[in-house]
Amino acid sequence: MRTESDFIDLYEDHYSDLAGQVSAYLGDASEAQDMVQEAFLRAWQRWDRIGVYDQPLAWVRRVAWNLATNRHRRNQVARRFLLKQRDPEGVPAVNPDHIALHEALQKVGARQRKAIVMHYMGDMSVADIAEVCGVRAGTVKSWLHRGRKELAGLLGDDPRPPADKTPTRQRTFEGGNHS
Repeated sequence: MRTESDFIDLYEDHYSDLAGQVSAYLGDASEAQDMVQEAFLRAWQRWDRIGVYDQPLAWVRRVAWNLATNRHRRNQVARRFLLKQRDPEGVPAVNPDHIALHEALQKVGARQRKAIVMHYMGDMSVADIAEVCGVRAGTVKSWLHRGRKELAGLLGDDPRPPADKTPTRQRTFEGGNHS
């Protein structure tokens, strides 16, 4: 039987090459690394049996390729399924207002953005948001107020009339002494 050191040597000597091969097959390096790591993990879990094989790498390679092939098949089935699907009805198309809102939300502070999204898009109550965030309801109300105010300014929908930038004139009253 081979030792733990033999397994480590096998892994270090062959992981990169095998991950490269599976990556070329799948077209996704990250997914390939997951497959090869899973194959080595399975070999380690059975090392008492796999370690006595003449070529334990052949077993690891076979498992990695089987995992990759299964993943590739599932991805193909999913792609075919998605291609057959029609756009869901009732989902509004993206329009300039959606894009402007998304961009404005990215400029709002994280707490305010989270509260606004949870409340208006997630349809959560102030109490529910407070519970999820671990804060008081008053804090959530404050976040919502500040977030709405900031969004209104970013979107140009501020309900308050813009401040008049012209200098104010002093009122003069006719008659009487107004010192």
